[in-house]
Amino acid sequence: MKRLTNNEILPWKRLAPENLTVVTEFLLLGFSNLQELQFVLFAVFFYLYMTILCGNIMIVIVILLQHNLHTPMYFFLGVLSVSETCYTFVILLKMLLNLLSMLRTIFFTNCAIQMFFFLSFAINTCLLLGVMGYDRYAAICHPLCYPILMNWRTCRLLAATCGVNGLLMSVVGTTLVFILPFCNSNKINHYFCEISPLIHLACGDTHVNEMIIFICGVLVLVVPLIFVCISYGFIVSTILRIPSRAGKGKAFSTCASHLAVVIVHYGCASFIYLRPSSKVISDKDQLVTVIYAVITPLLNPMVYSIRNRDVQIAF
Repeated sequence: MKRLTNNEILPWKRLAPENLTVVTEFLLLGFSNLQELQFVLFAVFFYLYMTILCGNIMIVIVILLQHNLHTPMYFFLGVLSVSETCYTFVILLKMLLNLLSMLRTIFFTNCAIQMFFFLSFAINTCLLLGVMGYDRYAAICHPLCYPILMNWRTCRLLAATCGVNGLLMSVVGTTLVFILPFCNSNKINHYFCEISPLIHLACGDTHVNEMIIFICGVLVLVVPLIFVCISYGFIVSTILRIPSRAGKGKAFSTCASHLAVVIVHYGCASFIYLRPSSKVISDKDQLVTVIYAVITPLLNPMVYSIRNRDVQIAF
C-alpha cells in the first residue's frame, strides 16, 4: 500500500448546513519529515517507553511492598511515578502506532480525549513536584516538626488536591481549545494533540482563549517553580550549617539532582505554554516536548529513587 505524503488530501471534511467545511479528524505530522528514520525512531521511543514503564512500575511496587519506605517522601514518589507513567502512555502509544502507520489520523473526539488526559496528568505532575519541594523543606529545615507538618492526612490531602486541580484545569484547557471552530487545515504539526498547534489551526478569534490558557500556564508552571526554588533556598541555607563535610556533600548532591530535573521539566514546559502567541510554531517544539514528556519521566526514577540508598536496598 502506498504511504500518504503530507500534501495528499484526506477525507477529513464534511459539509455543514451553512456550506462550511468542518474538521472531523486531524492528521498528525510529527516526524513525518524523517520518513527514512521511521523505524529507527520507533525503536528508540519504544525502548524509552518500556524503560519509563518498567522503572516507574518497579518503584511503585517496591514502595508498596517495603514497610520502611512508607514515608511521605516515598508516598509522593509513588504518586509521581503513577502520574508520569499515565501521561507518557497517553501520548507515546499513539506516537508509536503512527510511526508504523501509513495513515496518521486521529478523530476529533479522540484528539480531545488525548489532550484532556495528557493535560490532567502533566498538570498533576507539575503540582506534585512543588509539593515534593515543600516536603523536602519540612524534612530538612524542620525535622522535629516534620511528623506533624507532613502527617498522612496532610499527604493524602495534598496528593488529592494536585489530582483534582489537574482534572479541573485540564477541563478548562481542553474546552478552550475545542470550542473553537476548525474549518481550514486539519494538519497538526506535532506528534500528538497539543494546545498550540491546534489553536494555530482554528479559524476564529483565539485571543481570549490564548490569554486564559496563558494564565493557567503561569499558575501551573511559574508558581510551583518559584515555590520549589524558595524551598530549596531554605534547604541550602540549612545544609550550609551542617558541620560534617560528608553530610554537606551528600545533601548538596541530592538537592542538585532534584533541582536540575525540576528546572528542566518546568523550563521546557514553560517554553511551550508561556509564549505570547500560539501563532509561533516551529519544529523545535516537538524536540522540547520530547524532553519534558519523555526524558524527565525517564530521569525522575533514577534521580529521585534509584540513586537513593534506601530504594537500592529495597530492590
